[in-house]
Amino acid sequence: MSGLRVVPTYRHGRERLYVCRPDGSSVAWYDRETGRVNLLGEDGKDAVLHALKPFLTGPVTVGPPPVPTPAELARLTLHPDDDLAPNRPGEALLVALDRDPGPARRLRPDPRRRALAAEQTVGEALDRLEGAGWHTLHSVPLPGGDRVHHLLIGPGGLFAVHALYARRSRVLVADPMVTVGRHESEPLLRRVRAAADRASYALTAEVRPVLALTTPADIAVTAPPRGVRIMQDEEFESFARLGGVLKPADVEALHAMARDRNTWGRV
Repeated sequence: MSGLRVVPTYRHGRERLYVCRPDGSSVAWYDRETGRVNLLGEDGKDAVLHALKPFLTGPVTVGPPPVPTPAELARLTLHPDDDLAPNRPGEALLVALDRDPGPARRLRPDPRRRALAAEQTVGEALDRLEGAGWHTLHSVPLPGGDRVHHLLIGPGGLFAVHALYARRSRVLVADPMVTVGRHESEPLLRRVRAAADRASYALTAEVRPVLALTTPADIAVTAPPRGVRIMQDEEFESFARLGGVLKPADVEALHAMARDRNTWGRV
């Protein structure tokens, strides 16, 4: 086998080096992140490694492409319109503001924009956990117009995260009531728990509720709220150290299930 050339490509943010024949057909690809050369045929191993030699960055394993897992197969067959993974933090609010931005001048700030700022801040903090084996889905729609702001899935379990704008405000938590600054109290913890319960039903797995506060001035909790973890957005980096609940294969399977819009139609 001669005349092989190496063509770099980028898929889902990862670089792959494809080894191609003169007619453009592929015979192998090299994944630098995993250090694996995947051969599409049984012959030509020596020629492939010779072509890749200038690009190899260390020891490699050579063999046929890995068999797709059930989670990978489910993702490949998912229709793009039903895939929630591309949702941005605050996706539902972004769509609503695009359709109805409201008056150019108003006496008070649009509460939707504050809510959007909270979801974007929390969402960005959760997305940074991706390298530690976690996945986050944003704006997961629930029947009746409600939604889970962020669904976090990883080694430490599953969490339904509700983002609340609290910038420079004092937050008082008296289960189930939450008061931010001078705003009227609302039974927010009841809503946070209900969203987590619906997610648990949809995924047939325990989903724990979290209330995420964005840069509050102070937090006062009269008594530990039942089953709800209260956190600030900068504290989510501690989740990178959580583990022992889900195996990697379970994380991928639950993520594949949760990203399918149809999963949420029955809750």
